[in-house]
Amino acid sequence: MARLRPPVPAARWQQIRLFAMDVDGVLTDGTIALSSTGVETKRFSVQDGAGMKSALQAGFELAWISGRPSPVTTRYAAKMGVRHVLQGRNDKLAALQELAKKLGFAAAQCLYMGDDVIDVPAMRWAGIGVSVPSAMPLALEAADCITIRDGGQGAVRQVCDRLLAARTSRR
Repeated sequence: MARLRPPVPAARWQQIRLFAMDVDGVLTDGTIALSSTGVETKRFSVQDGAGMKSALQAGFELAWISGRPSPVTTRYAAKMGVRHVLQGRNDKLAALQELAKKLGFAAAQCLYMGDDVIDVPAMRWAGIGVSVPSAMPLALEAADCITIRDGGQGAVRQVCDRLLAARTSRR
């Protein structure tokens, strides 16, 4: 099972139904490459992708909430089967709350993973707030737990594995 620090009680993990996350700095290492023709590229982890696929197959709702609109993000979300992609949303708390309401979930049923100041209100509202080691200090302070791996390097997989383990232990 993926290790996270510090541990969050299993009962809280067992309540989670929606795993929402930032994109740049969480699903990626935060680097955005632009070619001389203006084409944007990002790198995504295959490990994170496998974890998200497993979480989706287990019935979790996944959402990506990004402050920046990006065709790369849209394309990768479609490839991964992530139906809830909210881009150009600087108020991540409002975006998360709107989605939770639409899906019929309470805050305790939501997990939000972010790495920057813009993510802090959503992290604090959610039942579990997660961050990555390279996050900004305010995001680290707001997090209930911090992954061992960094953004774009398997951090999302760690959270997916923990969610799946919690679901299995509840049965």
